[in-house]
Amino acid sequence: MPEERKYWVPALEKADKVLAMLAAEPSRHKLIDLSKRLEINKSSMFSLLTTLEALQWVKRGEGDTYALGSAFAAYGSAYAKNYDLNRSFQAEAAAARDRLRETIQLARLEGNQVLYLGKAEAVSPVRLQSEPGMLLPAHATALGKAMLAQLGEDQLLRLFPEPALPALTPHTFTDREALFLQLREIRAQGCAFDDQESVMGFRCVAAVIPGGAGQAPAAVSCSMLLHQWETKGEDARAEITALARRLSEARS
Repeated sequence: MPEERKYWVPALEKADKVLAMLAAEPSRHKLIDLSKRLEINKSSMFSLLTTLEALQWVKRGEGDTYALGSAFAAYGSAYAKNYDLNRSFQAEAAAARDRLRETIQLARLEGNQVLYLGKAEAVSPVRLQSEPGMLLPAHATALGKAMLAQLGEDQLLRLFPEPALPALTPHTFTDREALFLQLREIRAQGCAFDDQESVMGFRCVAAVIPGGAGQAPAAVSCSMLLHQWETKGEDARAEITALARRLSEARS
């Protein structure tokens, strides 16, 4: 079995085929039409459409034909806002970068990982390894911890089912309970710090960008070399929390 099919869910593949057909040809197909066109037996198609309708992924209209449901309006809006957020970030982060003369980054939470979305890079002989599209463990980054701190304990336990966490450096939190304790502190103080937990020689401060319903948590951060932190750490905290507030207003 190919590696990409190891954890394949056939029912989801069938649902995807149904949704793709309804997106291309809305309100034209009944159950029997979908069954024949997609070569899915009627019993399976009935169960599939019943479930999709209950989830508001599809709706049954006049003549018992099907179209995409209202859930996709909410999903599409949330997806579009991620792009809007990135545009706002590029406009707003440049000023903060220039004042601090340090790189500013934007990310969102993807499960227990941080997905980097944007970067306003300062001119520096030392370049950060993280780039848009890159994933890093959320527990090892200030960005990730800022976003994880917004989640409830049940959600956190689902994301981190094991008590031991992987280390990126000798400073990474590897004990789940110690991480959860720090997340409570982050929730109270309004920003998160990373002291060489993801990259040796760097400190980082991050603040969450609150979002509305259906929006994935997002955050902004500033990283700098250890010797810069003594003089610019507090300024970085103030700039990043202010930037997060401005982006939250743009996101709402």
